[in-house]
Formats: sequence, C-alpha cells, structure tokens
Amino acid sequence: MVIVHHLNNSRSQRILWMLEELQVPYDLKRYQRDAGSLLAPPELKKVHPLGKAPVITDGDITLAESGAIIEYLQETYDAQGEFKPTDHYDRQQYRYWMHYAEGSLMPPLVMKLIFSRLGYPPMPWLLRPVARAIGKGVQKNYLDKQIATHLDYLEQHLSTNQWFAGSDFSAADVQMSFPIEAIDAGKGLSRYPKLQDFLVRIRSRPAYQRAVERGGKFELVR
Repeated sequence: MVIVHHLNNSRSQRILWMLEELQVPYDLKRYQRDAGSLLAPPELKKVHPLGKAPVITDGDITLAESGAIIEYLQETYDAQGEFKPTDHYDRQQYRYWMHYAEGSLMPPLVMKLIFSRLGYPPMPWLLRPVARAIGKGVQKNYLDKQIATHLDYLEQHLSTNQWFAGSDFSAADVQMSFPIEAIDAGKGLSRYPKLQDFLVRIRSRPAYQRAVERGGKFELVR
C-alpha cells in the first residue's frame, strides 16, 4: 500500500492527484506546517532525512522528490501507459517538462518568495526598511523579469500544444501544475490566457477534485 506523507499546502498535493488519476489506493499521513515559519514539522525527518514533502513509502521503498515520485508511480502502476506518451517526439517533451518544472521554473519562484519576506519579523525592526528595499529591488530588477520570460515561453508552448507533452494529458501536466498554480496564487497569470485555460482544465478533472477533497484545503503561500 502506498503511503503519502502529506504536508498541507505543498507539492505533495500533486502526488495525491497522480494517485487519483491512476486509481491506486493509498493511505494518507498528514503533517502541518509550523504556523510561524511555515516549515515542515520535524516529524517528517523520521520518514526522510531531509524532512520535506512530498515523500511516499511503498513497501520497502521510500521515495522523495515530486518528479521521481510521479515517474515511479507512472512506471509502477500505469499498466496501460495512459499517462506517458508513446510518440517519440512527445516522449522527449514529456521528459523535458518533468525536469523543467522543478529545475528551471521553481527556483525563481522560491527566490521571489524569500525576497518578498525580507524586512519582516523576525528580522530586527531597525534593519527592516533596508531589507525590504533590497527585496523589492531584487524582485523588480531580476526575478520578475526571469519569471516573465518563463511565462511567455509556457504561453507560447500551450498555444501550439493542447497539453505539455502533446495532444494528450500526461504525468508531465501533473508535474507542471504546482509552479503554475503558485504563480496563479500570486495573481501572476492575468496576461496568459493559455495558462489560465490549463488551470481550468486540470481543476475540472475528477481525479484532481478528489485529490483536493482528500488532501484538504489547498492554499499556496503567496
């Protein structure tokens, strides 16, 4: 039995979604972020040394990292190959987007979150104005431009492809969902109708809805 060690408002939500798409039974072990720091609780380190989510256990296998988990679930439980393209070109796209989501798109988003919090407690009040100004400057002059470049690229891709790996929904769309939803949570998709449409389509999938219902209220940190 697959056990998902599920942290609220985290990447582990898309693991639940993948399992629901595959119709694989699973148990859910819940963990809550610290209300102040928003970090995962120390109990997760008992499952994996890094103490982060998502993590799954499946028999004697313990596996972390969203992409690795999604690929494992597809290879292990997708007997009909519904969630991985068979066409050679589409399969290369599939591989690319599975790595791009965390390797290219998420780093500037994480950096933006960090710099947006400069100048706030627990930083000493005397340093907050300077830190806040530095944070805003880095976002405006570097991170926002980098993220806009990514969004333009994604919008163009979806203007010529129905899904990220071609004409059919695949596990690559599950993997890509988290960073796009994170940008949407920050109101960053107003100029990107194809990306907005992508979110409408994935959120209308019954498996997605079951995952949200099972995992609980899903609100990404802005």
